[in-house]
Amino acid sequence: MPRSKSHIERHAVDRIGWLRAAVLGANDGIVSTASLIVGVAAAGTDRNAILVAGAAGLVAGAMSMAAGEYVSVSSQSDAEKADLARERRELAEMPEMELQELTQIYIDRGLDPQLARQVADQLMTKDALKAHARDELGISEFTEARPIQAAIASAITFSIGAALPLATVLLTPTAQIAIWVGIASLLYLALLGYFGASAGKAKPLKPVIRVVFWGAAAMCVTAVIGSLFGAVV
Repeated sequence: MPRSKSHIERHAVDRIGWLRAAVLGANDGIVSTASLIVGVAAAGTDRNAILVAGAAGLVAGAMSMAAGEYVSVSSQSDAEKADLARERRELAEMPEMELQELTQIYIDRGLDPQLARQVADQLMTKDALKAHARDELGISEFTEARPIQAAIASAITFSIGAALPLATVLLTPTAQIAIWVGIASLLYLALLGYFGASAGKAKPLKPVIRVVFWGAAAMCVTAVIGSLFGAVV
């Protein structure tokens, strides 16, 4: 049965840009803030000191994530722009060679030479740069680097993730902060792994195990370090 013209398929790759930044930001927010809180709590400090440390970690982490994402994705964007500029120049100076190059790409993908030539010719007639960007360079509208989007998504999701362990501090007795923050944060991470996998249309088991394992490892290390410093003090 032919598809309706109004039918639009949506794939996980459509959201890969913001999804990666969002999951990374939320995961880092939970893990880094929870680890900081657990480490400070294990050192034997009071609730106010723990809250100050956690809040400072939230603000510093959100700014660091935003800056880091913007710089790294901007570098990717700069590389893409340089490749596109080079491709634009080559299309202007040697269009026949570029046509042969695109034809060979389609032959390598399984088309017979005649059909590959027809496809390459038609695509280059419509939009030569777009065809080469997609099929030669692997750059498309879905994977194109967006530095500002990545920075904003990372900062917001980091803040949300970091706020969860901080809220847990307010709801638990001072003597049990490290234990409850650790348990609650592992639950938050499991939920993050599940929702991240669901948004990406993937099976949730491995993502959940992955984020919970590394979160638990980070909190265990900081708890040990905090305990050692607390014993020395």
